[in-house]
Amino acid sequence: MTSESDSLVLRTTTQILNLGIDGMGPLKSAEEVAAEYLELTGGDVEEAIRRSVRMHVRYSTTTGAATGLGGIITLPVTLTAGLAGSYVINTRMVATVAHLRGYDVHSEEVRTIILASLLGAGGAAALQKAGIEIGNKAALAAVRRVPGRVLIEINKKVGFRLVTKAGEKGVVNMTKLVPLVGAPIGATAENITSKSVSRYALKNFPPTEPGAAVTSQPADA
Repeated sequence: MTSESDSLVLRTTTQILNLGIDGMGPLKSAEEVAAEYLELTGGDVEEAIRRSVRMHVRYSTTTGAATGLGGIITLPVTLTAGLAGSYVINTRMVATVAHLRGYDVHSEEVRTIILASLLGAGGAAALQKAGIEIGNKAALAAVRRVPGRVLIEINKKVGFRLVTKAGEKGVVNMTKLVPLVGAPIGATAENITSKSVSRYALKNFPPTEPGAAVTSQPADA
């Protein structure tokens, strides 16, 4: 990539992370969603995670959820409303899992793992190349030892993979700053993608409390 496209990709992934974690307008933050589900489940963290994951999987497959984000998002790299909406909703799903399991979703290290989770095995491979094995409690400590410039490179590589995935569908524009437009992607494909991301979210952010039950995979949505 050129330095210009590097910058575009980093700005795009940063905005997707910011929207998924912090929310905006009608889109609630990951911490707000986590608090709601904790209240619904009487403080049962793993049940809150299961319910939250089911909700996000359903939400990501509805056309209204994806296209409704178009009014509040303008991304440096133009994606269809469906794909960009999918990235944002799946980001919030992963961040909600991370927050409920005791991770600081505003730290750069956790944000990097959240971003990598969107790519599933591809994200894990990108981290492994930097010497980071995710999926265990030691992963975050390993990420913390990585210099900031290396984290940026990891984010860039993951972001490029996300953009490349969009480009394969012919819906990426690397030259203009344009609001989200276009039709959402197929619900069936998105359901499969979101479930896959949820499995990596649960694996990449294991419980931090000793003796906590592990939700290895979400219940079917």
